[in-house]
Amino acid sequence: MSQNSLKKIRSYYTRLSEKEKKIANYILEDPERIVHRTINEVAVDLNVADATVFRFCKTIGFKGYQALKIALASETMTPLQQIHEDINDLDDEKTIAEKVFNSNIRTLENTLQIIDGKAIAKAVDMLIQANNVELYGTGGSSVIAMDAFHKFLRTGIKAFSFIDSHFQLMSASQLSEHDVAVVISHSGANKDTINILKAARKNGAKTIGITGFPKSYIGQHVDVALYTSAEETEYRSEALSSRIAQLSLIDALYVNLMITNKDKAKYSIEKVRDVITETRI
Repeated sequence: MSQNSLKKIRSYYTRLSEKEKKIANYILEDPERIVHRTINEVAVDLNVADATVFRFCKTIGFKGYQALKIALASETMTPLQQIHEDINDLDDEKTIAEKVFNSNIRTLENTLQIIDGKAIAKAVDMLIQANNVELYGTGGSSVIAMDAFHKFLRTGIKAFSFIDSHFQLMSASQLSEHDVAVVISHSGANKDTINILKAARKNGAKTIGITGFPKSYIGQHVDVALYTSAEETEYRSEALSSRIAQLSLIDALYVNLMITNKDKAKYSIEKVRDVITETRI
C-alpha cells in the first residue's frame, strides 16, 4: 500500500522550515538514496541534527524515519528489489540461487574484513565471567538469539533466551552487574530491542551488540559492538545475507568459548550427550 510519500513532501513543502526544505530537496532529487541511508547518515550529508530529520518525518505525517523509508521503498523499488536488488524477472531458478549464494559469500568476506579481534576477545572474556548470559533479538533476530542459546549451552555457560519480546524485556529487568546481555539487531534501531538494551544497562549488566549499523543506537550504546557487513539495506523486511553474517559471528564466539574454557566445555558437552543418549534408550 503506497502512502504517496513524494506527493506528501511536495504538498507540505511551503510549510517546512529551511532545514526541513533541505531534507525535502534531498529526498525529491533521489528518492532511492534515502532508502539506503540511516538517519545519522542523512543528517551528516545535510549538516543537520538527527532530531531535525526525525521532526521532518513527523511533519509530513510519518511516525518516524523508519516509516518514511519503508514507504519510499514501496514506491520506488520493485518487489524483487525489496528482496534482492541483483535479481530480476528474467533470471531462471539456478541464476537466482547463484546470486543468493554469491551475495552471502560477499557478506561473509566483507564481515571478515571488519572483524575487530580485540572486540571478539573482550566479548569472550565477558561471556566467560558472567553469572548469566541473556540473548535477545526480536523478529528475524530472535532466531539468531535462539541459535546462540543452543550453542552456548554446550560451553557450560548459563545461557537463556526467549522468543517473546515481552518475556525478553522482563528478563532484562532482572539482570545484575554480574550478567551479560547479548542484543542482536541488523538495523540496530528496533524499538523493542532498544528497550531491552536500556533495561539491561539500567541494571548494570554488561552488554554485547551484534548489528550491521555502527552508528545505530545499539551500535553506540553497548560495551562491546560486533559488526556485520551486508548488502541488504535497513528498510528491507527480508533479512537475508545479514543473517548469515550474524550466525557466523555467533559461531566465532562459540568456538572461542570452547577453546578458552576447554575443561568446563568438555564436561558440559559430555552431560548433554549423556542426557540425549539416555532419552534414546
